[in-house]
Amino acid sequence: MDPHQVGEFCERVWADNITPALQRYITIPNQSPAFDPQWQQHGHMDRAVELIADWIRGRGVPGLQLDTVRLPGRTPLLFIDVPGDSADTVLLYGHLDKQPPMEGWHDGLGAWTPVIKEGRLYGRGAADDGYAAFAAITAIQALKRQRTPCARCVVIIEACEESGSFDLPHYIDALKDRLGTPSLVICLDSGCGNYEQLWITASLRGLLSGNLTISTLTEGVHSGAASGIVPSTFRILRQLLSRLEDDKTGAIIPRELYVDVPAERTRQIAATAKVLGDSVYASFPFQHGTSPVTRDVTELLLNRTWRPQLEITGAAGLPPLGKAGNVLRPVTTVKLSVRLPPTASAGVAARTIKRLLESDPPYGAHVRFDSHEGATGWNASALAPWLETSLRQASLDCFGKEACYMGEGGTIPFMSMLGEKFPSAQFMVTGVLGPHSNAHGPNEFLDLATGVRVTACVARVLADRYKAGL
Repeated sequence: MDPHQVGEFCERVWADNITPALQRYITIPNQSPAFDPQWQQHGHMDRAVELIADWIRGRGVPGLQLDTVRLPGRTPLLFIDVPGDSADTVLLYGHLDKQPPMEGWHDGLGAWTPVIKEGRLYGRGAADDGYAAFAAITAIQALKRQRTPCARCVVIIEACEESGSFDLPHYIDALKDRLGTPSLVICLDSGCGNYEQLWITASLRGLLSGNLTISTLTEGVHSGAASGIVPSTFRILRQLLSRLEDDKTGAIIPRELYVDVPAERTRQIAATAKVLGDSVYASFPFQHGTSPVTRDVTELLLNRTWRPQLEITGAAGLPPLGKAGNVLRPVTTVKLSVRLPPTASAGVAARTIKRLLESDPPYGAHVRFDSHEGATGWNASALAPWLETSLRQASLDCFGKEACYMGEGGTIPFMSMLGEKFPSAQFMVTGVLGPHSNAHGPNEFLDLATGVRVTACVARVLADRYKAGL
């Protein structure tokens, strides 16, 4: 493989074909089913699927077969099969569904309005994870054009990842005979610590979310009459959350939610801390004068990757400020989002948290915790020597610096499932979500140069996978 030619080809395709297609893709509000329960009636998901499928067919990759697979009542899935020069199979993964638009976009920007500014493509979903299908096909095509041998490649693009990938296991089972047993899985739905080198995700945290409801009355009453007699549901909420989280440090209290950090991950975190320095926290849009939890970068990385953390992501029972009267409210509900260490069981966490919050409620209040989303994390197996060498060289070829390894604080349910189904497979988990890219939030962007380079890196790894299998 000629890395220079591959790089030039990827850059040309990104400029002429991928970027315009991603701009059209951004305009489609195909929110994941969790955020658009009427996605079938609205038709946005089908529009996104058709856009990507038409683009892939138009690339003219020799032998490529593309099917839009639809199981009854489930989001569609793109299944692309590209024959190779060996019986070996490489599985490449991405998704095309999107998070909601959110508020707070800068002037001139918007979730469904593609804007290119200073080499960055702004808009919802391009970086998370619309680019994946385009990058995967371009990497394969780069090798085909050079007549560089490559293993058989199967590309799966799902439409349910932002909802927890609850449809994906059904497709994996339905397509298992066509899929085969991959020796390498390439996931293009992760992040990068900077835009200066290839970043490989070594672990992903798990996730448990659920609604915590506290009720003391059957209806709201005048606060002047009831306060001091009827306990406030908000005050009870504060007490219950203190059972789960230390309100001074943010540390999760139950030891059942912790795991031992593997020695290799500890070494990688220390190395990553040296590479990234204070950019680990400086990349966030802090208000003036606000500080991170600590300025010890190693501790911050451990917090983000191997320690449980709590966030309140929603609330009900609290009226808008303009409609908030002097009423002692009968009920308060908050949505808890608990990030779990990569090897912690989401099931154990759900039972632990439910028991912790519901037992012995203050004042005999009615307390209920209903967990509705749980995903166990993922910890990568040891890299095979050929893959470690390939990743290093790919990063040197495309970025001019060696690859770095870092755990991610987010969750990709697909990875845990594949790790269980294909325990002997090697994994390359990477992505383009770097500093300030703000996936799921306002002003999300894709750094276009990084997209080009990651695509070229994938091509290099595909070529090296074939050589390693000889």
